Amino acid sequence: MNQERSEAKISVAAEAIKKLMENGEKVTVSKLMKMTGLSKGFFYKNVVIRSQISEALDRQVGMVDPRRGILDMAMNNRIELLLQQIAELKRENEMLRAENQKLQKAVKKKSLSVIKNL
Repeated sequence: MNQERSEAKISVAAEAIKKLMENGEKVTVSKLMKMTGLSKGFFYKNVVIRSQISEALDRQVGMVDPRRGILDMAMNNRIELLLQQIAELKRENEMLRAENQKLQKAVKKKSLSVIKNL
């Protein structure tokens, strides 16, 4: 009787791990607890399930979090926008430097003509 209950729990936990993997979700003990109603201790103490969780985590190392792709796209768009702003500000800065130089020359000429008129 006890053996049957234990095997049923293992079966339920293994099925939950399989579902998470199929859905591309990260396998965590807390998710498994919610899905199965089994205790945290069960997942850590049961050697069979613990090894299945470890295997699942090893396989998931290469998997990308679905939200990461969305966040990466948003960040890339933001970076592109900021690079465009930097380029625009550099152009504006160069124009202002040229205008400043022009005005300084004009002031210098004006000062020289004022001095000559004295």
